[in-house]
Amino acid sequence: MQNPQDVQLAAAALKAALPPELTENATEAVGIVLGTGLSGVAECIAGSGAKVPFAHLPNFPASGVQSHAGAFIAGRLGGRPVLAQQGRCHLYEGRTPAQVCMGVRVMRAIGIRTLVITNAAGALNPLFSSGEVMLMSDIINHTGASPLTGDNCDEWGERFPDMSRVFDGGLARCAMRAALANAIRLFEGVYIGVAGPQMETPAETRMYRQWGADAVGMSTVLEVIAARHLGMRIIGLSCLTNKNLPDCMAPAPLEEVIRMAGVAAAKLEVLLPAICAELPD
Repeated sequence: MQNPQDVQLAAAALKAALPPELTENATEAVGIVLGTGLSGVAECIAGSGAKVPFAHLPNFPASGVQSHAGAFIAGRLGGRPVLAQQGRCHLYEGRTPAQVCMGVRVMRAIGIRTLVITNAAGALNPLFSSGEVMLMSDIINHTGASPLTGDNCDEWGERFPDMSRVFDGGLARCAMRAALANAIRLFEGVYIGVAGPQMETPAETRMYRQWGADAVGMSTVLEVIAARHLGMRIIGLSCLTNKNLPDCMAPAPLEEVIRMAGVAAAKLEVLLPAICAELPD
């Protein structure tokens, strides 16, 4: 589902509300999507006086999820201009794929080419630990939806975008160097996106693991597809909030997910500025 008219209207309103430093240097800026429990990471953005609530942007969908602030924050991180999207909407809220991907498409429409996308996810790999960060090496879209259905917007990208290299290798190496320099453990693995909102059963957990997934969540995959369609360079980071072990599954209430996302977010607060500082001009 592609919605160029809605994107253009929202992008024009956002651009008018942002400081000239960002809009005039948008090609050098980094877009950041902050997921569940991670909105507080925006507090480490220097000079983040420019805050634009989603409600101020025409046709931009609000997030109905606890812990999603619902605003764009502009400032600098690691010496580079950034635009952070605090929160997102999801398919399980009854939103369309076009609405889910609105933020990514609006950021690209104002000129941003580099995207850091984050989420809270459950670890499927038994070697991974809660409260840690995983660098996404690939994705599996198990939502049953695509943001590219319907008529193609040729100005955005080709009808059948290549997905053989979803995430940018150069950006991934920047993340690895930043993690090493700051003594942060950084796992690497495949993220599978599901529609939700129900959590995974033990049988589903086994199946996802057999498919090669290392972490599971209810976001990100559609945004990544839309960003690739737009030709953006992408790096994906999952904050591991719980561990899905099918033989001893434990409940993962939202409060605990948010708490553990906060543990991992403290590492993102160190990692994200270091990654931005590492990025080539």
